[in-house]
Amino acid sequence: MFVGVGAARVRNLFEQARACAPCIIFVDEIDAVAKARGTDQGNDAGEAENTINQLLTEMDGFDKRDGVIVMGATNRPGVLDPALTRPGRFDRTVTLPLPDKDGRVEVMKVHAQGANIADDIDWDLLAYRTAGKNGADLAHLVNSASLEAIRRGEPAITTESLNVVLDRVRWMLDIFYSVPLPY
Repeated sequence: MFVGVGAARVRNLFEQARACAPCIIFVDEIDAVAKARGTDQGNDAGEAENTINQLLTEMDGFDKRDGVIVMGATNRPGVLDPALTRPGRFDRTVTLPLPDKDGRVEVMKVHAQGANIADDIDWDLLAYRTAGKNGADLAHLVNSASLEAIRRGEPAITTESLNVVLDRVRWMLDIFYSVPLPY
């Protein structure tokens, strides 16, 4: 939402938040707008710095009585600007673990809602085979299996379409990681 629109959008967002307080501002993929300043960000470095500077300014102006909480999510905390993680800003970290077996079953079932699912799917076995996968990986698995079923002319997602997708992903990773580096 912020990228390319700059500081004015950040100011407007915080004005709206204060007017609607109590509220939460949630910035998903905060690393897209809050990368460490001074790093090579291409042609829009000035705009990106203006945006993060305004975000920092707005967060510095908070009072406990404002009733506004700012939360951000990222998969790459190491690229965030250090000023953003100082006390009083994003100073608490919650790390979400990968889902366990039962969690993977539930995530896959959520993403399978509304899709035609064959009766032969063993969700527990599938969860076992997807150990180490996150929610996005599992959503991608179900969506890709749906496309695979369509390609095969099947009326529903089957165990076979899920297995084909799982094997394809595994083999692609094996190939990717086995390719010798050019140096």
